[in-house]
Amino acid sequence: MDPKKILYFLIIILVMLGSSFLGAIGGSFITLKVVERNSTLSFENQTAPSPTVSIPSTLSFSNSNIETTITSVVQEVEPAVVTVVGTISGRATFFGVTSDQEVSGSGVIISEDGYILSNNHVVEGTKTLSVILNDGTEHPAELISRDVFADLAVLKIEGKVPGIAKIGNSDNLKPGETVIAIGSPLGTFRNSVTVGVISATGRTLDSGEGYAIEDLIQTDAAINSGNSGGPLLNLAGEVIGINTLVIRGSNNSSASAEALGFAISSNTAAMIAQHIIEKGYFARPYLGTSYQNVTPRIASWYNLSVNYGAYITAIDRNSPAEISGLRPGDIITKIGDVVIDEQHSFINALFEYEPNQQITLEFSRENQLLTVEVTLGEMSSP
Repeated sequence: MDPKKILYFLIIILVMLGSSFLGAIGGSFITLKVVERNSTLSFENQTAPSPTVSIPSTLSFSNSNIETTITSVVQEVEPAVVTVVGTISGRATFFGVTSDQEVSGSGVIISEDGYILSNNHVVEGTKTLSVILNDGTEHPAELISRDVFADLAVLKIEGKVPGIAKIGNSDNLKPGETVIAIGSPLGTFRNSVTVGVISATGRTLDSGEGYAIEDLIQTDAAINSGNSGGPLLNLAGEVIGINTLVIRGSNNSSASAEALGFAISSNTAAMIAQHIIEKGYFARPYLGTSYQNVTPRIASWYNLSVNYGAYITAIDRNSPAEISGLRPGDIITKIGDVVIDEQHSFINALFEYEPNQQITLEFSRENQLLTVEVTLGEMSSP
């Protein structure tokens, strides 16, 4: 073959090979630049596909069932919830007698014969009482009795009742359970419904009157003035508490708080109500002393022999305290095995016992610790 033709074909082959090589390089370069510019591109792993993360359907909650339950509970219990209205007599002042004052709260019907649970602080000091039923009709009510220390009261109305609430077992409550509060906030918005959860159980709050209110249920369901005495319900439609108070802040600081509501446990309320319905009152153990709590500061001021306990200021005549030989100036330091101090109040330690029960008291007299056996009497609420 002609050497010129051979040379010509070699040049063409070299050019074609060079173009293929440059095309491969250029294509790779362009692909790299595209990937760099588009950070959302994902790369497939051909050897082991990446696992897909998904939320199981069992973890997706629907509010429809809960809302339906709440609605059903409200419809069932609402006829048993009442507004309690009371009248407090006007007071004599330098300028004359003030007008009568109207107070209000809530309550819940617990029996076919018209017994109603409410709070002591709703009815305390009233001269007349009435209840407004769910249908708006108002009926006169009788105060059967009340227990100051548990803040409970039992009322009664005559005639056919529109509904009866079931009492549940508050010992079974767990924090996080959904609860429903029904009441008449401000005395105007009858049978208002709020929903929350059980925040805690077994709470104890200082009443500021020398004793603590015990076995309270804490909830974030909104409780306002006028809700007192209304029921706190579980999703089974059972009363598991009687709403009693709300805390807005602390006496020791300027801090404020929200959603701190408290209810008397249903087991406590039912026990006291049963006693009142059967006997006409709830009996508390009676010792017959007036006293002042002793603190380290008070002990220092008055140079007392001990810096804790209950200092007896007066003793009722013919009381268990007088019969046992206690006298004013003695400091009760222990009831049974409970030391009386800032964490364990005298009255709450005493209320652990029953009327007519014999107890051992330790007391300080003239720098000596002595003991005495006392048979408790019976004290009924006013």
